[in-house]
Amino acid sequence: MLADDLKVLLATQYAFVVKAQFFHWNVEGSDFAQMHEFFGELYEEVYSNSIDATAEYIRILDSYTPGSFERFGEMTLIAGQLKVPRCQLMIEELLTDSQILIDHLNMCFGSAEAENQQGVANFVAERIDAMGKHRWMLRSFLKGQRS
Repeated sequence: MLADDLKVLLATQYAFVVKAQFFHWNVEGSDFAQMHEFFGELYEEVYSNSIDATAEYIRILDSYTPGSFERFGEMTLIAGQLKVPRCQLMIEELLTDSQILIDHLNMCFGSAEAENQQGVANFVAERIDAMGKHRWMLRSFLKGQRS
């Protein structure tokens, strides 16, 4: 059911935002300035362009939106981070998490099409593109120098 898929999406997006913000606050190392800025832009983009719209689509589908850390913790597909990892591990973790989000977004897109919810499908398609760009950038940070 599309509304249930969107609830999982909402919780997973929130977990991604919280983790990216956590990394933004705690990143250290020689690339501090660049990574601090990148993580900040990452969590702000996902928060600003995903969270409220996803919640509103859940309501449009005549369902109630979850809204507690406890409920989000039960529903998210992304594990939280209790430690402060090294910068490279932060990037690797967000790369993995971005793929989890893309996979779930693709599932939501299929559900939206199956339920003939074109507005939701369009929104989800835009989020797939945005998360694909984030994934590309994260992957690029992990590439070695070309010879």
